[in-house]
This record gives sequence, C-alpha cells and structure tokens, in this order.
Amino acid sequence: MTEPQAFNASEGLTDPLAALERAVAERPDDAKALVALANHYWLVGAGPEAVGDLASRAIASDADNRAAWHLWALTESNPRERVSRWQQVSARFPLDELAKANLADNAASLAGAEHDYQAVDLAIETYEDLLATAVHPDQRTALEKAIKTLRGWKF
Repeated sequence: MTEPQAFNASEGLTDPLAALERAVAERPDDAKALVALANHYWLVGAGPEAVGDLASRAIASDADNRAAWHLWALTESNPRERVSRWQQVSARFPLDELAKANLADNAASLAGAEHDYQAVDLAIETYEDLLATAVHPDQRTALEKAIKTLRGWKF
C-alpha cells in the first residue's frame, strides 16, 4: 500500500476565470455560464455587485435556475431585504431545503439584530417546516434546539 500524496495547490490547477468570462462573453444569455462565473466571483471575493448582476442576468435567462436564485439572495447586503429574497426563493422552490435553511437563519439573525418578533416567528415557522421532513438525528436535534432557543427569546 502506498502512502497518500500530500495535496499541492500549485500543481495542476489553473484559475478558470478567463474561460468562464470567455464563455459568458460568447453566450451572454446562457444561465449556466452566468451562474458559473457568478459563483467563481463569489468564491474569490469579487463583491456582491458583480455577482448579483450575473445572478440577475441568469434568472432573466432561465427563471428555473435555482443556483442563480441562491446567488441573487446571497448578494443582498440589507438583512431585511435578504430575508425577503430568501422568502422569494423558498416560495419559488418549495422543496429547496437549503433555501429554507437560509431563510430561517437569516430571519433569526434579523430577529436578534433588530429585536423583531415577526422575524423570530418566521425563523421558528421555517425551522419547524424543515423539522417536519428532517430524517437525520443530528439534523433533527439541531433544528429542535434552534426552535427551543428562539421560542425563549425575549427582547
């Protein structure tokens, strides 16, 4: 048996940025290309404006592209507006548990920052919705703990 080789990030890896930008330039209405570039920009810290613009263009090209909607919601800097965006994503894709988790987490964060009981209620309701379909014990435990904690909040 051979020893596993250490990973060296400088070996064999190239930055895909140029290829992604070229793909978008060649196919400006290709939602998948737009999302790929937006995701890369997000990961390298290019800023929410550039990512949000690409995500919005991808949504305009393909309104069913969930990744575009996720990136669009992530790029909103105002916490209340970000909650609103996650509500839109969750309504558009009702089985999207990641969108629901983001909605609940952002609502809980908003509730804590602004002492907003409506946001607390939204977070609890959304966590309960996730709990109703959770099958993994660790996931259920985390959701139950979040719900119990939020129910105890007093401002």
